[in-house]
Amino acid sequence: MSSTLARRLHARLLEHLSKYRPAPLWVNVVLVLSFALLVVMAAFFGRTEGGQEPAATHIARADWQVTDAPGFRAPSITMDSKGLPDTWQPVELPLALPIALLRQADGRASMGATRTTWLRLSAHGLPVTAGPLALYGVRIKTDGTIAAYADGRLVHRAQEQGPLWNSTRTPLWVVLEKTPDGAPLNEILIRLEHTRSAQVAVSSMWLGLVEALKGRYQMREWLQQDLPAMLSAAFMAVGVFALFVWLKRRHETGYLLFFNLATTSFLRSLHFYVGLPVANDWFAWLTVNALFWLVAVVHFALRQLHGRPLKWLTYAVVVWTTLIGVLTLPGLAILKNTPQVTPLIYIVAAVMGCAVALVGGVSAWRRSNEGRLVAVGIGLCVLLGVSDWLLQNNFVSPEGWYLGAYTNAVTFCVFGVLMYRRYVNAIAEVELVNASLAQRLQVREAELELSHRRLREVEMQQTISDERQRLMQDMHDGLGSSLISAIRSVEGGGMSDDKVSQMLKSCLDDLKLTIDSMEPLEDDLLLLLATLRYRLGPRLESSGVALLWEVQEIPALDWLDPTSALHILRIVQESISNILRHTRATEIRVGTAPEASGVRVTIEDNGQGFDVDKALSDAGGRGLQNQQRRAQVIGGAVSWRSGPGGTLFTLWLPLSRGPKAAA
Repeated sequence: MSSTLARRLHARLLEHLSKYRPAPLWVNVVLVLSFALLVVMAAFFGRTEGGQEPAATHIARADWQVTDAPGFRAPSITMDSKGLPDTWQPVELPLALPIALLRQADGRASMGATRTTWLRLSAHGLPVTAGPLALYGVRIKTDGTIAAYADGRLVHRAQEQGPLWNSTRTPLWVVLEKTPDGAPLNEILIRLEHTRSAQVAVSSMWLGLVEALKGRYQMREWLQQDLPAMLSAAFMAVGVFALFVWLKRRHETGYLLFFNLATTSFLRSLHFYVGLPVANDWFAWLTVNALFWLVAVVHFALRQLHGRPLKWLTYAVVVWTTLIGVLTLPGLAILKNTPQVTPLIYIVAAVMGCAVALVGGVSAWRRSNEGRLVAVGIGLCVLLGVSDWLLQNNFVSPEGWYLGAYTNAVTFCVFGVLMYRRYVNAIAEVELVNASLAQRLQVREAELELSHRRLREVEMQQTISDERQRLMQDMHDGLGSSLISAIRSVEGGGMSDDKVSQMLKSCLDDLKLTIDSMEPLEDDLLLLLATLRYRLGPRLESSGVALLWEVQEIPALDWLDPTSALHILRIVQESISNILRHTRATEIRVGTAPEASGVRVTIEDNGQGFDVDKALSDAGGRGLQNQQRRAQVIGGAVSWRSGPGGTLFTLWLPLSRGPKAAA
């Protein structure tokens, strides 16, 4: 019955799991978050642009010129447009001039020689205000130092000197404090250092009060810097949790892949966690190659989902990832990892990502819904990466958004859905197993209850049978034999009435002893002897024999059961009966004494003695032999010492039913 129920539960669970689709939940979550984000952005921009805050000037025109320099240099403390050549040219902002890709990779370009692009922004016509002004720009893209001058004073410096790798994602924010004389601001000069073949881009600028522009700047920085950092950190935290799960369940390689995916995504987004611009070749190498590692991990995750080895694609992914990592090592300098070469490397990463997404998606289309979901997520990440590549290479306006910053969110959602699905399925399986175990446990409990009830009935019947057999055996040995002897004597006519009466009284004593042996004694030998004293008292008194009771406290006997108690009673009764029948004693002394390994019961009389050896060997001395036999049955021993002055009978009993010891 339990196996049938388990099969039914398993079939129902499989039917439920086959209908389960996690995509709607994921879609709902994404829609809710997107709607909330849009509401926040709309409310924010409505507040800043609706006229409630002080107005700001949008600067869409500037003057620019380019000067040559022998290398990267620290910006000077003072600089104005009069100190530069009078070669200014008007330009529309945003400014973005694409450079041919082959020219970017030209190794003949000298890395020691640099250029400086100067931008002059006019502040004429700005209303005079009491508060400080701020200059805000969505993006300034260069590979060198960024500096800003207000009427000749240095008011902003992004780096002392040298190349930069992470300046393009941080919006420009310069607070222009009022001068001591309160003179109005006339011009702002922006200095951009870069290599000769670098792509420089400048967005349009906003100039106005800090209160008018601070919200714009904070929102842009939060969406392009802080939010991606939080998403990447959350992804990494879940990845660490997956690692600890894998350490406990080594056969579940999916958790290890999830950890590797979170780690590579975190390394790819490392520039979001560095507040200051970074000018380190190893930092650039790590963030660029993390993209290849990420694609490789995704390929192995897809391969685990659809179950196909895809040896040629796996070989290509591993070889390309290793080759790019070696070629771009800063120490080897085979392929210099610079802003001029990195866009070409990203093309290789995009091609590899498209191949992994396409082949993995096709392979998983008919084999795994999970693999299909991962392939779609990879394709979306590739598109986001392509948009970043276009923005980085000035094919789109520099005022656009780096959408690749949210690839971590896409990857986290996709693989989070997979982990969530597996978690839900695992819970369902556990519930199925628990339900099956509960049903089997109920069946087993019912079977055990029935078996226990039957066992108790059998045990009760066996106990009754054993007790009946014991009573029958005792009655046969004691009461039965005495009655048979009395009947034969009466039928033969050779016994007087007094002897018949005495024999019947003896039979009655045997019956009483049998009944007394069934009373609960709680291991108390003294209580058993006291019962015997009560039964034999009238008989001793009628015979004119004095009973001296000299018992002492003795330890309890844990083995004292009704059968053993009856043996002890018959041994003591037989000893007292022999005294009354044969010794003509006038006094009987009963005593007890504790010993190291047992207790001792003594019965002493002052009658005439007898020959113990002759009595034991004589056929008529069956009473003494019965005493010995009963003592051996309960693990004890008996002995006699007799002489003209009387007889001493000793019964030795062990404290525990161990090896038999001599008295």
